[in-house]
Amino acid sequence: MPRRSQEDRSRATRAALEQAGRRLFTERGFAGTTAEELVTAAGVTRGALHYHYGDKHGLFLAVLEEIEVEITAETEKAIAAADPGDVLAGMTAGIGVFLEICQRPAVVRIALTDALVVLGWQGWRDLEAAHGLGLITTQLERARAAGLIAEAPVPVLAQLLLSVISEAALIVAHADDRDVARTHAVQSVLLVVSGLLRTTESATK
Repeated sequence: MPRRSQEDRSRATRAALEQAGRRLFTERGFAGTTAEELVTAAGVTRGALHYHYGDKHGLFLAVLEEIEVEITAETEKAIAAADPGDVLAGMTAGIGVFLEICQRPAVVRIALTDALVVLGWQGWRDLEAAHGLGLITTQLERARAAGLIAEAPVPVLAQLLLSVISEAALIVAHADDRDVARTHAVQSVLLVVSGLLRTTESATK
């Protein structure tokens, strides 16, 4: 029982810190948030922050990872809800939902602004690949199995498409009018995707 209580306390402490981190990093940014403000908002000690995350940077990475997991789960859900026999419909749904998520304040500030500074360009690209590349690869493999794309190196295509979608996310996040930017970004990404796919008719000829 004492061990269970300690585990519960640790879990509660991490949840409080991550909740506080998500709020403060969204409102003030990584640079504008101090470790002292984080522990005060979470109602924990400075030692708790160091024990669980090392420092403010470690907490930021945990919050960022949580956001990336949520984005991936929502995008997967949108793809799964589309017509399973229509690969383009699944891609369209996934891209639309992903770029809609990119308008949320926490995603804009943490995942699409500060993450590039904290992780560096390559680190940010690696993070995006870790969460989004698998989804894109799966959809391209489905398209190839259905004869909708020519025989091509899917891993390379997936990396290139990830770059296009990541750039679209940055455009939406930093636009003055994000609704308009999202509409234009979705249209543009779908033009790229439709250029990769053949129609079912041409695929069966």
